[in-house]
Amino acid sequence: MHDPEITGPDIARTTPSHISRRRFLQAGAASLALSAFHADAMEMAADRPKRVGLIGAGWYGKSDLWRLMQVAPVEVVSICDPDQRMLAEAVEIHGQRRKSARKPRTYGDYREMLKEKDLDIVLVGAPDHWHALQMIAAVEAGADVYVQKPVSVDVCEGEAMVDAARKHGRVVQVGTQRKSTPHLIDVKKQVVDAGLLGTIGHVEMCCYFHMRANGNPPVQPVPDHLDYEMWTGPAPLRPYDGLPHKRWWRTFMEYGNGIMGDMCVHMLDTARWMLDLGWPNRITSTGGIYVQKEGKSNIADTQTATFEYDNFNAVWQHRSWGSPPDPDYPWALFIYGDQGTLKASTMRADFMPRGNNAKPMHFECLYEREQYPEDVTEQGIELNAAPATRRHMLDFLAAVETRKRPIADIEQGHISTASCVLANLSMQLGGRPLCYDPQQRIIIDDQEATKLLRRPYRTPWEHPLADLIVQNANINRHL
Repeated sequence: MHDPEITGPDIARTTPSHISRRRFLQAGAASLALSAFHADAMEMAADRPKRVGLIGAGWYGKSDLWRLMQVAPVEVVSICDPDQRMLAEAVEIHGQRRKSARKPRTYGDYREMLKEKDLDIVLVGAPDHWHALQMIAAVEAGADVYVQKPVSVDVCEGEAMVDAARKHGRVVQVGTQRKSTPHLIDVKKQVVDAGLLGTIGHVEMCCYFHMRANGNPPVQPVPDHLDYEMWTGPAPLRPYDGLPHKRWWRTFMEYGNGIMGDMCVHMLDTARWMLDLGWPNRITSTGGIYVQKEGKSNIADTQTATFEYDNFNAVWQHRSWGSPPDPDYPWALFIYGDQGTLKASTMRADFMPRGNNAKPMHFECLYEREQYPEDVTEQGIELNAAPATRRHMLDFLAAVETRKRPIADIEQGHISTASCVLANLSMQLGGRPLCYDPQQRIIIDDQEATKLLRRPYRTPWEHPLADLIVQNANINRHL
């Protein structure tokens, strides 16, 4: 695997140190690999622990921070969230986990936190509509960043994020941790890379979870502990109808890209990683609200998208109602080859060969309850995802140390995210096929679609591509 160095005006080229991502990914036993990497991380931080700031102290922001703290002796310097109750909870749990540690500073505005310029690492766990501005501001402040997926809510945000990471020479890891999921690493090596599938002719991806929040809560006063103006930021200001945390905000396109942007991005990114795929040649999508018509939710409850590659199509399907066709694989990836079929999910994987030339193979999810007993009592934890996130954090730390690009580098996260955004744009345009040119940053032969590559921002927030438009005549011509 090629590991390009992170370069920039303030980053000197360095030689790889004692942490080796390749050694981690190729370790035969996942638990042993994590133990070895944990020891390396402890050694790396012996002189001065990395100083960490968290932006977004909600469910997954805290989860990412706890996973990082489990694998490296980092110092949590700052925590930021516009909800004072979220902040207080994060500080309290941090104190329980690091009893002797100094209490983190707290902020309601990430810009104030980043003004200190005293952070080595920033975790961005805020809702999707904030990822671009906060990641870019963090790298401008000199930090390396772990940003949750999807990286952006529009294509131009993602382009600006990649540009900022490269300009400032910072490491940016995206929270697409399927690349660090132990049983999926084994699947890639033992089935896909081993050629057991033969010639691949089709890929399917799906999500049939009933995860679309819906309802008609009344408009109500904003509680004193929430800065709703700051929480909303560049997104449209919806009438306040209850705490937006966890699932409620995801049910509105104002803040993200629906189930396509939330769940397809993981499976598409996994397919691209396993099969070494880049940008799709063409993207087409149809769908809408077909069944769950009651309530305020405006994200699609049913959607199909086709991502066309040179020799096969990768097709996504989601329904937030009804039953999955395969109960064992409700959120999954299926790769079809002429010599066999691979089913893969976050929970398990199965290879089913064609004929008698190979044996079926089954892979189970790794849990680490014994190694990390605090996982068992952590509120809201995804026990199956925790081992993957720990390894993803270690890969990130290795890249920070060596100045190499991590396994889920921002550019790869951008391709997966933007492809899902483009699928939504195709659906919005009545199922029109879209061909994105990442060099010109336009939809080829489609000025109407090109104008949709950048969402309007609410005043006074400015889209991060504003300065780049002047530099890029192709974008300037079409936007």
